[in-house]
Amino acid sequence: MNIQQLKDTAAAMVAPGRGILAMDESHPTCNKRFEKLGIPTTEDKRKEYRSMLLKENDMGQYIGGAILFDETLRQTTLDGQPFAERLQQIGIVPGIKVDKGAKDLALHPGEKVTEGLDGLRERLAEYYQLGARFAKWRAVITIGADIPSQACLVANAHALARYAALCQAADIVPIVEPEVLMDGTHDIDRSYEVTHAIQKLVFEHLAEQGVELEGMVLKPNMVVSGYECSQRAGVQQVAEETVRCLMSTVPPSVPGIAFLSGGQTDEEATEHLNAMNQLGDELPWKLTFSYGRALQQAAMQSWNGDSGNIDRAARVILHRARMNGAAAEGKYTPEMEKAA
Repeated sequence: MNIQQLKDTAAAMVAPGRGILAMDESHPTCNKRFEKLGIPTTEDKRKEYRSMLLKENDMGQYIGGAILFDETLRQTTLDGQPFAERLQQIGIVPGIKVDKGAKDLALHPGEKVTEGLDGLRERLAEYYQLGARFAKWRAVITIGADIPSQACLVANAHALARYAALCQAADIVPIVEPEVLMDGTHDIDRSYEVTHAIQKLVFEHLAEQGVELEGMVLKPNMVVSGYECSQRAGVQQVAEETVRCLMSTVPPSVPGIAFLSGGQTDEEATEHLNAMNQLGDELPWKLTFSYGRALQQAAMQSWNGDSGNIDRAARVILHRARMNGAAAEGKYTPEMEKAA
């Protein structure tokens, strides 16, 4: 394990004003979004779409890392350049999704555990040769009646820690993603309680596995009310509760925390991140973004499967990257949206 390389890579991924682009949707997820817009669900269209996301050279000013799907890491862009090479050219660290998805947790109805540890050591070695320098593994925690169970929390925390250790042994920075889903009627207090529990447990398991915290990035959910909650918390309360949770669970040696958007609207995700970075507290880690839909959705709609729309759609995602880059430094204002 080259700890200095891991530290340097992690620092580059969450450099000031930069975040992570999650463009690692699986075939079923990507195809489902295409189908809603009437876009053909072919490999060529997925390649065209992902080429569009990286077309603007200025993306590297606001994006420190990009998470790819296995197919994309092996593809070339529309210009014939390997995707990993294109990312490096514009100053973005290439990454790869390595988990095999959340599956039903045996004997625990309504709960999931993420699989993919079998053969991971060998896959990581291959991905490193293909240019990936960080990886991502997502655990899914559902809030509901009598769940999450302790069994679910422990199973997912243990899997995340084993994955992270395997990554670092392969000189790959692990993004550790314990996501508490926003689905449900729960209020922000319940969200805080579950988020605190899984994050605390994850860092206990990371310590047991010997993971070097300076060579990883945490990708958590924000502490928000459930989608169907009758009284959803506002932007300032979300920011304060999220940071309070992090302060009590995340060691200061972690270089960066890159939030998932979790189904928030584009501007809502940006506003929440900005509010956290405006709290005025001297935080020990960088707070930034690792968004998928909240970066891509408007660009996908602008492109709409039409090759003639690529340039315009590329400018749309560049705008969203710029907005979130500003939020990562607490410099975002809604007027910036109107100006664009």
